[in-house]
Amino acid sequence: MPAAVGSHAPIWLFDLDNTLHDASKGIFGAIDGAMSHTVAAMLDVDADTADRLRKEYWKRYGATVIGMVRHHEIKASVFLERTHDFDVAALVHSENGLKRKLACLPGRKILLTNAPLDYAWRVLKALGIARHFECVWSIDHMALQGRLRPKPSAALMRQILAKIGAPAQQVVLVEDTLRNLRSARQVGMRTVHVFHAGTPFSAPYNGRSQYVDVRVTSVGQLLSGQGGHRIRRIMGHV
Repeated sequence: MPAAVGSHAPIWLFDLDNTLHDASKGIFGAIDGAMSHTVAAMLDVDADTADRLRKEYWKRYGATVIGMVRHHEIKASVFLERTHDFDVAALVHSENGLKRKLACLPGRKILLTNAPLDYAWRVLKALGIARHFECVWSIDHMALQGRLRPKPSAALMRQILAKIGAPAQQVVLVEDTLRNLRSARQVGMRTVHVFHAGTPFSAPYNGRSQYVDVRVTSVGQLLSGQGGHRIRRIMGHV
């Protein structure tokens, strides 16, 4: 990841699924099915047990792969490759004008996702927005002291800040998952909650949490209306 260049412009950390595109329309179904199938095959368990373990590990660790590594000694790279090996192009759905809106959003843009690197780049390319991101920080890069520490790890957030080399208040995490935003706020980052009804466990989060600076329903709202005004105020532009 390139170091900060001394600019006071915001540094955007964008999540991928259900933030930059609507993963609930197709991709989540493909990933969930592939994960359950892979868990069943690797552990030699029935479909119901595999589905239960997939959900349990995701909820407990933030990523199913961590549970597979910690409890079953499965190699993370093999699991991630098998569970994301499908054509994403036909399953990607995004808001209209996403490329233009990202181009109009001032500041550096970095992708921060718990998905594997190859999958993340394929989705960015399918969306036509890869060129707007200077780098991708994926689960492949989230190992701390020999263990995977994906979002919502606060240690990961501190590592990211150290790598970027910019003050925490200059960095904005844009996310659909509140527990990840909570960790970002703990280390001093600004936070934007992209509310998506298809995000797992989103139902209780209709209100605004104390660790959310701005709540929007699309990336475009970062540029206009109340969302855009709040962003400018937060970043000290007005």
